Amino acid sequence: MVPGTPEIEQGDPEQVTLANALVKARNVAARSPGAVVIGCDTVVALDGRIHGKPADENEARSTLTALAGRTHVVVSGLAVLREGQELTAVERTFVSFRELDEGTIERYVALREWEDRSGGYAIQGESAALVSSVEGDIDNVVGLPVARLLELCPELIGG
Repeated sequence: MVPGTPEIEQGDPEQVTLANALVKARNVAARSPGAVVIGCDTVVALDGRIHGKPADENEARSTLTALAGRTHVVVSGLAVLREGQELTAVERTFVSFRELDEGTIERYVALREWEDRSGGYAIQGESAALVSSVEGDIDNVVGLPVARLLELCPELIGG
């Protein structure tokens, strides 16, 4: 998060991520005239409810228990500000978790990898073992939907 930029934490996941991405990008752009600024916000949602960054071990356990054996959506909002334009996009990736027993959840919580992670997990880390399948862009789950960003700004790869 950009210091001094409040984040919306609940509501429609697509609207929340897009609003947060725009606020982040606008905050940076205000201090960096003429720069191309990319803002991104990513959330984990299950049944329309956003599962944010767990505040403590109990919340991490609760989140992982809710996600266990289910498919949730990871939603990222992107905002690119350049030359007076605001380009935006939303990316969705569906992640299915394996059934998780209490021991597996406890071992994962003890690793503390859930800290500062939307949905209480980091797919690029130890939590990869919690996942049974991913449908969509895995980069989105990591936190930056690169393919969607390149659609907004093809010049980033010389297109």
